[in-house]
Amino acid sequence: MEPKQIIESIKETMPVVKSVYFVGCGASKAELYPGKYFLEANAKEIRVGHYTANEFLYATPAAVDETAIVITCSLGGNTPETVAASKKAMELGAKVIAITHAEGSPLAKHGHYVIVHGFEKNYAAKLEKMTNVLSLAVEILNQYEGYVHYDKMQEGFSKIYGLIEKAVSFVLPPAQAFAKDYKDAPMIYVMSSGATQEVAYSFSICLLMEMQWINSGSFHTGEFFHGPFEIVDKDVPFILLMNEGRTRALDSRALDFLNRFQAKTTVLDGKDFGVGSELPSPVAEYFNPMVLTAVLRVYAEQLSIARSHPLTKRRYMWKLEY
Repeated sequence: MEPKQIIESIKETMPVVKSVYFVGCGASKAELYPGKYFLEANAKEIRVGHYTANEFLYATPAAVDETAIVITCSLGGNTPETVAASKKAMELGAKVIAITHAEGSPLAKHGHYVIVHGFEKNYAAKLEKMTNVLSLAVEILNQYEGYVHYDKMQEGFSKIYGLIEKAVSFVLPPAQAFAKDYKDAPMIYVMSSGATQEVAYSFSICLLMEMQWINSGSFHTGEFFHGPFEIVDKDVPFILLMNEGRTRALDSRALDFLNRFQAKTTVLDGKDFGVGSELPSPVAEYFNPMVLTAVLRVYAEQLSIARSHPLTKRRYMWKLEY
């Protein structure tokens, strides 16, 4: 079922939704964030939460009941914590929507509704998960409260996959230069804001720390001047993900400071990839994460080549009991 049909079906038996929770682990948790950000920014009545799965399981919000929708996400559909969280939400009476790449996986079996997304075909396919989550959030808002820019969001959804493929088509040279410059970096900081906040987070904890064993830290550009800016110095490595939209001023302020002290800064800007020019302006900000995630994937691939360290290489994950 498509997101619109799923929410229509839920509304038939749940005329009032009081809470929506987005639940996952690691990169999947981060890919839920644009949906959470959108719904929290626009809903007037619906409570919104965003949880790592194990915390949701052990410290379950009291509002998870027959008036709640819980959206869970796992690429392979077998993350134990997320499967358990889905099961717990169902037991408490919530409507659960499971999003996974693996049809018939444990997660798919623990949801009232399942969205199976692509992944391998191209870079756009890797963003189907995030895009479907955002689409669900839009449908929840529009069907339960109404949303004035609903048609513009649909226009954005119709264009986003093409925009992703267009963006990645010309980033190989700068990605290779990035890899050359950063392959021996002992630490790389990543920051952003708005809907893209957890793209910075996931690149830091998953692509750099998990897949490349590079020490990293991530933070919101709005918090940059409330602690993290003290570590800025000449040649300290930063990746700044700039948003096209309402939080751009936060990103720009951080960039000015990084340049002032000659930090070694890589800027990836949604504006440069057509987010503002090719998508409707009232909703463009919600699509920054999809485009920037795809571009970052190219950068990560080139970094892994330069370091002779495949993105699939692990020391502990999938190898030990933990």
